[in-house]
Amino acid sequence: MFYREAGDFKTSYRDDGQTFPIALDRWGYYAIVAVAALVVPFVINDYWASAILLPFLIYAIASIGLNILVGYAGQVSLGTGGFMAVGAYSVYKLMTAFPEISIIAHILLAGGMTALVGMAFGLPSLRIKGFYLAVATLAAQFFLVWLFNKVPWFYNNSASGQINAPERTVLGWAVTGPAATPAAKYLVCLAFVVFAAWIARNLTRGMFGRKWMAIRDMDIAAEIIGVNPLTAKLSAFGVSSFFVGIAGALLFAVYLGAAEVTEAFGINKSFLVLFMVIIGGLGSIFGSFAGAAFLVVLPVFLKNLLVGTFGWPTDLAAHFELMIVGALIIFFLIVEPHGLARLWRLVKEKLRLWPFPH
Repeated sequence: MFYREAGDFKTSYRDDGQTFPIALDRWGYYAIVAVAALVVPFVINDYWASAILLPFLIYAIASIGLNILVGYAGQVSLGTGGFMAVGAYSVYKLMTAFPEISIIAHILLAGGMTALVGMAFGLPSLRIKGFYLAVATLAAQFFLVWLFNKVPWFYNNSASGQINAPERTVLGWAVTGPAATPAAKYLVCLAFVVFAAWIARNLTRGMFGRKWMAIRDMDIAAEIIGVNPLTAKLSAFGVSSFFVGIAGALLFAVYLGAAEVTEAFGINKSFLVLFMVIIGGLGSIFGSFAGAAFLVVLPVFLKNLLVGTFGWPTDLAAHFELMIVGALIIFFLIVEPHGLARLWRLVKEKLRLWPFPH
């Protein structure tokens, strides 16, 4: 088999501790990034951008953020949709108030504002956990949606209550508005995905990640050995909300172009991102990508198969999709709690040891 480590040796602890210690994994990652950055923009079209690629990239960022909070820090959250709304409305206010500043800076600032809001709503995690924390974050979801829906200042007193992204460019290429091309929108989202994955991977493998996992495994023992629950939990909420806010800003400004808070960032959005994390794998950056890809591709596949090929009614196909997702969530929670990421690791182990038994 081709997946072997023969001749792949390390001469320093730094080399042995890198993210991809196996050379084939490392070069495979480089190849994927190269194809995504240098090939896909030249072959992408409107359908692939709007149906698969843009939603996958944006939800991957949101899944990474939620996975940091739920998978690494063990803090249950059902307020992802509300925090995405904070990012969306923050970038909208920044774009309309400071049109001369780059949209890249606006998106990063929107992520920072969402981080502050997330840390504020994360304060109850210092006293409660589990089901009670889930209810507290669910209350944040409903409160934020109500706030953006009822306070006209957030949507600039629009009669419809809808926010619309003004046209903005990056390096001369329109990335928002009707003049934006699929390739330009895709490259902006791809840049933020690479940035989010790189930051998250380094954080989870460093001091912060160890503190988060210590709190997740046993908070009392973590406090005894010197981990401060205040900084650990609030930093998890802050970093998680930062990524979720960036995802919300990209979803509104780059992907949708216009949004209404109840429809675009309702409770269904929170459950969708949570399902991505559960199916992809808790405590895994790769699992965030796998779960996002699975739940973005599945509806498109079922629609083309059931509606396009077999002629099913659209509503029946949508209900069938919900049944499949629900069954998969039950399956992964019972059989493989670490999701698709764990299955991928098992496949790699089988390849490395084949034909010897494992």
